[in-house]
Amino acid sequence: MSNSRPEKSAARGQLFVISAPSGAGKTSLVKALLEGRRDLCLSVSHTTRTARPNEVDGREYHFVLVEEFQKLADRHEFLEHAKVFDNYYGTSAPFVKANLNRGRSVILEIDWQGARQVRASLPECVSIFVLPPSRAALEERLRARKTESDAAIERRLRDAVGDMSHWSEFDYVIVNDDFATALDDLTSIVDSQGGLLRADRPALQPLIAELLA
Repeated sequence: MSNSRPEKSAARGQLFVISAPSGAGKTSLVKALLEGRRDLCLSVSHTTRTARPNEVDGREYHFVLVEEFQKLADRHEFLEHAKVFDNYYGTSAPFVKANLNRGRSVILEIDWQGARQVRASLPECVSIFVLPPSRAALEERLRARKTESDAAIERRLRDAVGDMSHWSEFDYVIVNDDFATALDDLTSIVDSQGGLLRADRPALQPLIAELLA
């Protein structure tokens, strides 16, 4: 993992790729970050999964049928796409590139597989991984959603270990224990002041060992 990044050109926006295991609080952190930040925008992913009761098409996701998703993929309109939990997710390449070219920075909320694809095609991106403070906290947050069955939650918890094993592929790691502190950390990274939050910092090792045990 490289510790150096090209400096952002004044004429071009910066791409931030944020990943996390389900339940780590990534979406809440990004939502809070975007409040009042006109220099940032969120890339709304396409997905084939069914919208939850509180979700709006075009806000949380662009909800599409599998056939439509496949057509977009065949036309190479996704910067990345992957199958996660039996559904497909993809990032619109035209949206991302148009905003970056206009000088607006873009945030992607995607899984580690998608992040790997984005880094391969746009290596100048800044990648950030969000970890929970413990496995117990992760389970508590998933159950607090009250949107899935016990079996679905158990599956997410099992898959979370696999997701978290890819933490070292990212430039920065945030531990979402206290939300306000985690938001400050995310803001620092976006504002190019996150040097102490590098993924290779030794202080992370005890937590990583506990999460992946």
